[in-house]
Amino acid sequence: MKRYKRIAVAMAVIMLCAGLLSETGAMVAMATTTKEQIDQKEQEKGQLQEELDKTNENLENLKGTHNTLQGELNNLNKQLSAVSDTLAGLEKDIKDKEEEIEKTQAALAEARETERWQYDCMVIRVRDMYERNDTGYLNAILNASTFAEMVNLADYFEMIEAYDQKQLAEFKETRELIEDQEALLQSDRAELENLKTAAEAEKNKVAGLISQTSNTIEDYAGQIEEAEKKAEEYEAEIRKKEEDLAYLKKKLQEEMAMSQKAANGEWRDISEVTFAEGDLYLLANLIYCEAGAEPYDGKVAVGSVVINRVLSSTYPDTVVGVIYQSRQFSPVASGRLELALAAGKATPACYQAAEEAMSGVTNVGNCVYFRTPVEGLEGINIGGHVFY
Repeated sequence: MKRYKRIAVAMAVIMLCAGLLSETGAMVAMATTTKEQIDQKEQEKGQLQEELDKTNENLENLKGTHNTLQGELNNLNKQLSAVSDTLAGLEKDIKDKEEEIEKTQAALAEARETERWQYDCMVIRVRDMYERNDTGYLNAILNASTFAEMVNLADYFEMIEAYDQKQLAEFKETRELIEDQEALLQSDRAELENLKTAAEAEKNKVAGLISQTSNTIEDYAGQIEEAEKKAEEYEAEIRKKEEDLAYLKKKLQEEMAMSQKAANGEWRDISEVTFAEGDLYLLANLIYCEAGAEPYDGKVAVGSVVINRVLSSTYPDTVVGVIYQSRQFSPVASGRLELALAAGKATPACYQAAEEAMSGVTNVGNCVYFRTPVEGLEGINIGGHVFY
């Protein structure tokens, strides 16, 4: 039982009578040449699209890094502001501490001067009491008229001496306290100076990081600008390829109509086909590559196209021969099919669709081509493909 037989003989007789057979052969060759041109344009467009995708991905990465660096720069500027504020506070503290030290040193000088003055006064009084005969201590005691007066004089001189000793001790204690205070202030000042040195070092470090990050940001900004320019160039090239493809595909539609009229090949019945081991695996993975994201009907349709070619005398008579025929299925040329085969990417739905197609089921009639829809190309639309 023959499937989908064409009326090639009648057509051949008519065209021979009309003297058009050689012209039709030329049109078939032209269609094939146009198909190759379209495949080449598709491949070139695909390569450009891959380059554009890579460029856009690189652009997104650059922008992400640029934004991250900008965030780091903002943080560094905040750190620099904080360090500058800390440094300003330390400088104020140092200034205040220096003023305290200056006041303390003045008080210490005054205390020392008072201590010296008190000591000098005591020395004068002692010398006056013990060395002068007329008003001296001993002379006053000896010249006392009564014992009570002598005792009173002795008590008086002892009180003077005790007072001098007390004052001298107090001034000495005050001086020592002031000296301790001065030492503490000097220590505080030294600590503040160390903190200031550390803050200045931190400020210089942060300023250096800011400069380095700013330079890096400028570099990334340049790379982003270059990547954006490159992406625009790729987009322009892709638009040009799409314009070329639109023309070629429209021309192909016309040539396909003529080639269908001139078709004289016979079709085998599915029962006449003997499938080889591995055909199901190969077909299922091709369906995965071509229609993995399509609905189930789209998967069956792709499998039907392959089996239609196996049944047609125009194409190789095996699944392997059809799939690996030169420039017929883009996943073969791009290497995606080999990757899918190596990893066994075909899903259960892809296997089910392949089994249906290999059993003779077709939802696209005798279509032997499919592609993404283009203006002017009519056929059976299933999912994201048009079958013709």
